[in-house]
Amino acid sequence: MSDVWFNLVLVALLAAVTLWLILRGASARSRIAQRVRHAIAQTSAPNQGHNVPKQLAHKVATIGERMPIIDAAERGKLASRLANAGFREKRAVSILAGLKIVCGACFALSAIVVVPHIPRIGGYFVMRALAMAGAFVVGMMLPEIALGFAIKRRQRAISLALPDALDLLVICTNAGNSLVVAIKRVAAELRTICPALADEFSVTADELQIGGDSAGALNAMAARIGLTSMRALVTTLVQSQQYGTPITHSLRMLSRTERSMQIIALEEKAAKLAPKMTLPMMLFIMPTVALIAAGPAVIRLIAVFHH
Repeated sequence: MSDVWFNLVLVALLAAVTLWLILRGASARSRIAQRVRHAIAQTSAPNQGHNVPKQLAHKVATIGERMPIIDAAERGKLASRLANAGFREKRAVSILAGLKIVCGACFALSAIVVVPHIPRIGGYFVMRALAMAGAFVVGMMLPEIALGFAIKRRQRAISLALPDALDLLVICTNAGNSLVVAIKRVAAELRTICPALADEFSVTADELQIGGDSAGALNAMAARIGLTSMRALVTTLVQSQQYGTPITHSLRMLSRTERSMQIIALEEKAAKLAPKMTLPMMLFIMPTVALIAAGPAVIRLIAVFHH
């Protein structure tokens, strides 16, 4: 019976902390902004009532908007990281903040259920509370860890497709196309090969076509991708537009440099392969070889000494 009461107390404590985190930031200004967004969503998308994922995202974003432990500077950093992962929606930061609270609460509830079954530890209320708090912190860290993996995966895909994109840009500029037309054509060609890079090129081409600040649009693309090679490409394009120099030769040199860097990275991986294979060989291959080589002799010795 005491275990049940301990669990109820922990659940109540978790619910109180979660509600405090959610309702602490619910100021009058945020409530007014939430009502305006809700009215706009109802007038602009009246047929989305049965879209369950969007409704869940809206609820999670509402929780994230009331999260007070993320200030403006932290939200700016999260927005840049989400842009690096390909999430450019206006409420992406709020959705991530809401996911942090939801994951933390789910992990804390799991700890409340699992920890009582651990011997020697589950019988103490303090240990249960510490496990719940630790699980809550880990759950809040998990969305950012997943975001980091998504950023690395996207940047790896873009870096692999970037030399081909540079070659296509060289071909388009040699054919007499302007920068906007060349970027659009490359984006169309890369749609099936690398959707992430094609999407970034499409957004940049639209910004170049609509706005007048070409340097700002190109620098925004470099900031969204977050790769050194992309910054070098943007610097080359900006300088060519400022000074009126031809960009074909520079793009060709950048393409060669990117392919050389990829070859160097593959050579580094191949050089690291031998030390990495040492431990698996010692653990799995060498005992098997020793067993095959010395097994018959050991069997004969056992038979001789047995008789």
